[in-house]
Parts: sequence; C-alpha cells; structure tokens
Amino acid sequence: MLKQHRELSMFVRHTIENNEEADIRPSKTYQSFVAAAGGHRELNFIEKNVRNYITREVRNVLELDDAKEFGKYLLRMKEKNQNIFFELELKKDQSIKLAFWADARSRAACEYFGDVISFDTTYNTNR
Repeated sequence: MLKQHRELSMFVRHTIENNEEADIRPSKTYQSFVAAAGGHRELNFIEKNVRNYITREVRNVLELDDAKEFGKYLLRMKEKNQNIFFELELKKDQSIKLAFWADARSRAACEYFGDVISFDTTYNTNR
C-alpha cells in the first residue's frame, strides 16, 4: 500500500482510542485489525499508522485534558483552604499558558527564604 493511500477510518480511529483507554498495546490493537480483516494485505494501513495516531491524536487530547483537570484541582484546593491563591491561564488550544498558585506555607517559605519555585511550561515544546 502506498503511503499516500494509508488512511484510518472513523471506526478504526474509534477502536484505537478505546483500546488505548483500556491500556491495550498498539501492537495488539493492530493484530486485532489484521485478524478481523483476514491478513495484513487486506488493511489500508500499517502498525506504524496506529502508533502515530496514538501519539498525535489520542495522547494529545489527554494532555489537553490535563490542563482542565489541573484547573479543577486548584478549585478543589481553594474550596478546602481559602488561603490559597491561584491563577491559571489557558491558550486557545486549551493548553496551559500560565499557572501560579500559593498557599500559606509557600508564602511563609518565600518570606523566609526570599525565593520561589517556577515551572517553565514551554520547556521541550519545540522538539
């Protein structure tokens, strides 16, 4: 099959997503498609296409959900402790643009040590 003719149907993509959520390895997912189709030659994609789809689409969605879940976590922490201050800013694609939080303990540590900890959310984004 020529590379430009390889395409994952909606059914295949949905199955890959379900299998990834169930922690089924990509090789097993691909082998199930091979068995159902009656052989490798009957498929219009290869195992590498399954792996690429998982890397590009499925895990990317999970990473975007991480930003939303982090926001929910900060809200829950604020409900438990009113001394927590946080600010969370998301980009248009719902990834984290800016995240800041401080509780009473971290404020006291900052005052005592005169220092803070910061995380660079842009680290490794240009790989």
